[in-house]
Amino acid sequence: MSAAQSAILLDLDGTLIASEPGILSSCRAALRSLGHDTDPRMDIASIIGPPIEDVMRYLLQQFGDDRVAEAVDAYRQDYGARGLLLSEVYDGIEEALGAMSQSANLYLATSKRETFARRILANKGLDSLFTGIYGSTPAGDIDHKPELIAHIIRVNELHPDRCVMVGDRRYDIAGAHANSVRAIGVLWGYGTRDELESAGADQLINTTQELAEIALGMTTSPKAT
Repeated sequence: MSAAQSAILLDLDGTLIASEPGILSSCRAALRSLGHDTDPRMDIASIIGPPIEDVMRYLLQQFGDDRVAEAVDAYRQDYGARGLLLSEVYDGIEEALGAMSQSANLYLATSKRETFARRILANKGLDSLFTGIYGSTPAGDIDHKPELIAHIIRVNELHPDRCVMVGDRRYDIAGAHANSVRAIGVLWGYGTRDELESAGADQLINTTQELAEIALGMTTSPKAT
C-alpha cells in the first residue's frame, strides 16, 4: 500500500458494535467458573475497552482472587461459544463504513482477540469493508492500543499524518497519540465526554451519521503544529 493513502483505524467495542450484553454474560460465566457469585446488578460498561486481562483482574479484586489467567481462559471459552453472537451493530455504522471505504483503507484496531473480532465482523457482513483486521494475539505483544496501532502502521507502511483513529475510550485516544495519529472520540459508546476530552481527543462526534465525513476530512487535512 502507498504511504500516501488515507487510512482510518477503528475500534470495535463501543465504536462499531454494542458489545456489552455478550461481554457481561461471558464475564459472569467466567466468575461463576471460579466459584464466585455475581451481583445481578453488575455493570461493566465503564470497564469495556482495555484488554480482557485488565477487565478480569478488576472484577476479581472484589473477591481477593488473583487467578486472572484462569478467568480469562474461562471468559474466552464462553465468549467464543456464544457471547460474541450477542453483539449488535450500531445504527448507521454499516453505511458509514461503506462511505469511508470508498476513499480510505479501513483497519480494525481492537484489544479484543483478533479471532473473535474477525468472527463478529463476518457474522455482521462487515469484514469485506476492511483492508486489515487487527486485534490481540496469543503472543500478547500487541494487546494494548499503543503497540497495536504501531503494528498496524508499520506492517501496512502507513503515514501517521494520513491516519485517524476512531474509538470510544481514552485507550483509543492515548494509543493514537502515542503514534502521532489524530483521534476521534465517539459519544455513542462506553466512554464519557469527560473521559474523551480529558484524554485529548482531537474531535468528538455525537452520531454515526457524522462519522464518515469527519473521519475522511481528518485524513486529508494537514495536522496542526
